[in-house]
Amino acid sequence: MNIIWAILIFSIVVVFHEFGHYLFARRAGIKVNEFSLGMGPRLFSFNAAGTKWSVKLLPLGGSCMMEGEDEESSDENAFGKKSVWARISVVFGGPLFNFILAFVLSLFVVGIAGFDPASVTTVAKGSPAAEAGLKEGDLITSFGNKNITVGRELANYFQFNMISEKPIAVTYKRDNTKHETTITPIARKVYLLGFSYTADKDDSKSGALIGEITEGSPLTKATLAEGSGKPDGNIVEAGDKITAVNGDKIESGSALQEYFNVKPLDGSDIKLTLARDKGNTTTIWEITAKPEYKGDTYYLGLGYNLSRQKTGFLGTIKYSFNEVRYWISSTLQSLGMMITGRVSTKDIAGPVGIVQMIGNTYEQSKAAGLIYIFLNMANISILISANLGVMNLLPLPALDGGRLVFLFIEAIRKKPVDPDKEGMVHFIGFAALMALMVFVFYNDIMRLIG
Repeated sequence: MNIIWAILIFSIVVVFHEFGHYLFARRAGIKVNEFSLGMGPRLFSFNAAGTKWSVKLLPLGGSCMMEGEDEESSDENAFGKKSVWARISVVFGGPLFNFILAFVLSLFVVGIAGFDPASVTTVAKGSPAAEAGLKEGDLITSFGNKNITVGRELANYFQFNMISEKPIAVTYKRDNTKHETTITPIARKVYLLGFSYTADKDDSKSGALIGEITEGSPLTKATLAEGSGKPDGNIVEAGDKITAVNGDKIESGSALQEYFNVKPLDGSDIKLTLARDKGNTTTIWEITAKPEYKGDTYYLGLGYNLSRQKTGFLGTIKYSFNEVRYWISSTLQSLGMMITGRVSTKDIAGPVGIVQMIGNTYEQSKAAGLIYIFLNMANISILISANLGVMNLLPLPALDGGRLVFLFIEAIRKKPVDPDKEGMVHFIGFAALMALMVFVFYNDIMRLIG
């Protein structure tokens, strides 16, 4: 089932991309010889509207093959015979349709699940956030001079920016009145248990699920609490649900994040109540773990919302645009971290990694019901489609962005670049792209078997 979902998502994203090229080509009067889904040998095809429509063996990729696109053609409807601006529109059409697809899917997600307002959920007593005057319920609209629309943008700020002792400018609304303040972070010792969990969606149905557990971490050394039962298998495993911390009830990953914001780990023993579902049986037990000191960081004492809430028709339109903008911004910021070396190659996922992510998401969503499966699959499709749109617009040879560079040069010079030179640049770029794909596949496999 995981593979089926992956093929379906990849196919939809690729078809929309290529269909963007196709529609703009037809609009410009360019002959499209073949429109195909997949790569490799052709499984079947049919002719319609002057185009051969094909489905190929390998369900990855696709193409919109236009007359005279990569070779000379005397046909008056060839790609090269049309104006430079018509050709620019055709090349840009693919990434544009990726953004359109992301928007359409966002309408579905936001319309059903809502959006995640960037509201303050907790302010620790005596913390820098409290001293800055922030209170629970305040709606943050700007943080560190970056516009904030949804809670995930705040999460991105902390992920992509190094917090130091420098004051952070904050704009927020309270009772529809705009306020401005600054938060001055303070140094704080950091203690960790050594596990990951998800808190970037409405996870109240799935709960606070343990993700990856770091080998040799305090969580792997945890012991059963006195008087506790014992689960089948390991004391702690990925997929176990945290239902309470030191007796305080935890209903979601977002709630767990808020708990640690208000009551940060300090090296003292901590008691976790866990639940594990196997078939129709749920086992509940308690463990005790001792957090490990990992260094110092800067502390704000601020908890913020990551759960979604419903909105009206106009709100759905607005936040669907914001959803696409969020993923485009996240992609660009991630690329920036890759360029500056702040992201390890181990953090880069290719098709195999994405299939694994789709499979994990599907497995975690099954218990919550069919609608949650579709919502989470739509979320992944938005991510992939927006990423594909951004990546294809990068000014790199063999990508749509690289072709646009040559077309804009032609528009400025009023004459095309030498086809042989352009072809050589694209060939080198394609070879480099294939080498990168091999590396990404290898990286995915090593992560999968490691």
